[in-house]
Amino acid sequence: MKRRTLAIAAVTAVTLALAAPPASATTTARPATAAPAVAALAAPDVQVSNVQAHLAQFQSIATSNGGNRRAGSAGYTASVAYVKSKLQAAGYTVTEQTCTSCTYQGNNVIAEWPQGPATDVVMFGAHLDGVAAGPGINDNGSGSSVLLENALVLAQQNPTMSKRVRFAWWNGEEQGLQGSKFYVNSLTTAQKGYIKGYYNFDMVASTNGGYFINRVTSTTAAPLKAYWDSLGLSPEENTEGQGRSDDYSFQQAGIPTSGYAMGASARKTSSQASKWGGTANAAYDPCYHSSCDTTSNINATGLNRSADGVAYAIWDLAVGGGTPTNDFSVAVSPTAGGVVRGGSTTATVSTATTSGSAQTVALSASGAPSGVSVSFSPSSVTSGGSATMTVSASSSASLGSFTLTVTGTGSATRTASYTLTVTGTGSCTGGQVVGNGGFESGTSPWTATSGVITNSSSQPANSGSYKAWLNGNGSTSTETLSQSVTVPAGCSSYALAFYLHIDTTERTTTVAYDKLVVQIGSTTLATYSNLNKASGYTLRSFDVGAYAGQTVTLKFTGTEDASLQTSFVVDDVTLQAS
Repeated sequence: MKRRTLAIAAVTAVTLALAAPPASATTTARPATAAPAVAALAAPDVQVSNVQAHLAQFQSIATSNGGNRRAGSAGYTASVAYVKSKLQAAGYTVTEQTCTSCTYQGNNVIAEWPQGPATDVVMFGAHLDGVAAGPGINDNGSGSSVLLENALVLAQQNPTMSKRVRFAWWNGEEQGLQGSKFYVNSLTTAQKGYIKGYYNFDMVASTNGGYFINRVTSTTAAPLKAYWDSLGLSPEENTEGQGRSDDYSFQQAGIPTSGYAMGASARKTSSQASKWGGTANAAYDPCYHSSCDTTSNINATGLNRSADGVAYAIWDLAVGGGTPTNDFSVAVSPTAGGVVRGGSTTATVSTATTSGSAQTVALSASGAPSGVSVSFSPSSVTSGGSATMTVSASSSASLGSFTLTVTGTGSATRTASYTLTVTGTGSCTGGQVVGNGGFESGTSPWTATSGVITNSSSQPANSGSYKAWLNGNGSTSTETLSQSVTVPAGCSSYALAFYLHIDTTERTTTVAYDKLVVQIGSTTLATYSNLNKASGYTLRSFDVGAYAGQTVTLKFTGTEDASLQTSFVVDDVTLQAS
């Protein structure tokens, strides 16, 4: 029997996270006066979407391996394999170094770009392991993914190198910096002397984060600081992280160190909130070492700034001559569109020269379903120009939502995504898609944690007697409610709706200790928490037309920490197609 405690009834004024981070995760700094251009801004723009794709892989690895990527676990081993495979495919010399002295024996991954003098090395590292409590996406999938994408960009650009660049992903950081200590201790005195600087990246996407640099006033930190200064961020010293991450292992060996961080469990000051945005007196990362450290716990703006700052440092420190590499970007507007069988739609593909000189860019597309063709007019442009993309669907084209990858090929390859929804002509079957949405007909077709579907009088239903009551235990728990739904194709409207009631005994007004995540397919529609308390039920609704013609899972996941209950009560779930 669940231990439930009624508190002030609460229902949320929710922040939507439709296919994007929560609002707190996209907080940007206040506008700053323009800073002078920095020379190494000729470094390539690292696409944050690619970094996020690595984070999604780490999340998937954790989900498939007991929910975490702790050192010594199957999740950690799979993370090593993922990183290694990407690096080897890009042309890196990759070494797995087994840390025999680590609490959980596992491998460091060391990858060296085989250009530049081997006696003149700059090194970039991040710990690859997480804690047992969760998937470890900000801590430290964020640093690991930023470095992985930078390594891949460096290989793709293949510039002339003035120094050797070495990347590392560490085992056993969470047990006391064990993997990096093992590596440093394995080096000879001469090998330590070859490393002119070590740069560490640990938690670089905290949702309420700040902009911190290790040893911010040092010569070693200069390129990292120069990039963030160019954005008007005024970074501060990483006092919270001193001696707590892998740079310390190198510092103890006399190797100059620096690195980026955005903060862990320490609290943001009022002056920092004024300068950078976010919430004062709240943790930089409210999900630090917790189960909620998922892909929803990522500040995309900070992640992007960290990734580009690493690229700036690599180009500033190790790319010979500082000659800008010719590069360009590709974008599609709008980023999504629909087409009816037998019809067509258009979008504009724009290019821009991001460094060096303009170049010819050939356009192509992949990912189109059966019966759909994509053409470009013109088929190639000079970077800075644009083309019209026409998407045409035959009368028998596959129905549903699909992601097209638009590719520009020049001296480099750059991509952009376009979401296409194909619908039928007059084929909408319409009606209610969710079965037993009021929970009055037993549990089928829902799959739920035991006791979630209930007629307990302690929490009233919105209508009838039954509802789904997630959490409310006052102890650490994860409870789920899900149903597979087939969304018909060819309709003009797809409205998912449900009534939600939340109450809590949590007293904080700043920290989301308990959460309810609503998902359909691979999309997180919304995240609710103990901070959203209000009385009564509130109707929540979403457009889910992107899933037309598909069978997907509708899922509610409630997580609760070790004390002070929060109840998430769901009733009258509908998905109306018309």
